[in-house]
Amino acid sequence: MQIIDDNHRLAEVLSAASDRGSFSGRFIQPSTSVAEPHELSSHKDGTIKVSLKGGLSYNSAMTSTLFGYARCSTDKQDLAAQQAALLELGVATDRIYVDRGLTGTNRSRPGLDQALAAVRAGDTLVVPKLDRLARSVPDARAIADSLIARGVKLALGASVYDPVDPMGKMFFNILATFAEFEADLIRLRTREGMAIARAKGKLRGKKPKLSDKQQKELRRMHDTDDYSISDLAELFSVSRPTVYRTLGRQASAT
Repeated sequence: MQIIDDNHRLAEVLSAASDRGSFSGRFIQPSTSVAEPHELSSHKDGTIKVSLKGGLSYNSAMTSTLFGYARCSTDKQDLAAQQAALLELGVATDRIYVDRGLTGTNRSRPGLDQALAAVRAGDTLVVPKLDRLARSVPDARAIADSLIARGVKLALGASVYDPVDPMGKMFFNILATFAEFEADLIRLRTREGMAIARAKGKLRGKKPKLSDKQQKELRRMHDTDDYSISDLAELFSVSRPTVYRTLGRQASAT
C-alpha cells in the first residue's frame, strides 16, 4: 500500500500503475480536511482503488484497448473481409495483426505472436471467428487460458468469451470442436482429391531433376569409384541428397 499526499503525485502513480495513463471515470477531490492522505492499491483484475481518510474510496478501472487478429491461408478477399469486420468492431487499424498464407493448425504464426505480446491486463483480443485463431481444441483452449491468466479478454466477433459462465465455456468448446472438425475435413478432401488425380494420371508427382540418361551415367561414374558424392553433385549440378536418391533408384531398378 502506498501513501499519497499530493494530487499531482497521485496522477503520476495512477499513470505508472496502468502503464497507459488512461482510466475510465473521474477522480473528484473532496475537501482536504477529510481526504488526506490518499491510499492506493492495485488489484489483479486491473482495478486501482484510491482510499481517503473518512472512509471514502474511489475505484478506477483501466480502459480496455482493443487488439485484433486476422488470418488467411490463400484467399486475400477473405483477409480483407476480416479486417473490415475488426474495424467495424472498433479495433484501430494499427492494432490489427495479420498472418498471410498460414493455416490455423500451424502454431508458429508471427502475427499471432505479436498480437499476444501486445495485449496487457485489461485489454481485449478480438478475432472475427474462432477458426481464425486456432483449428484445434487444445490450441484454442491453450490460447484462451493464457489470455485469461494474464487478465486479457477474448472477443469472438461481437461476443466476449466469459470463462466463468458455464454456457459461455460450453459455447467456446463447441466452436473449437467445429473448427478442428472443419480442418480435418479439409485435409481429408485434399488427400482424396490427390488420390483421384493420381488414378486419372493427372498427378504424377515431382519431375526428376535428372533425365534417365543422366541418372544412368551418374550411377556408372559412381561405380568407377573415381568420383565422390560431392564430385557427382557438382558435376551434375544437383544436391548431395539428390545424388543419394538417384543412386537408390538406380540400385532398386537393377
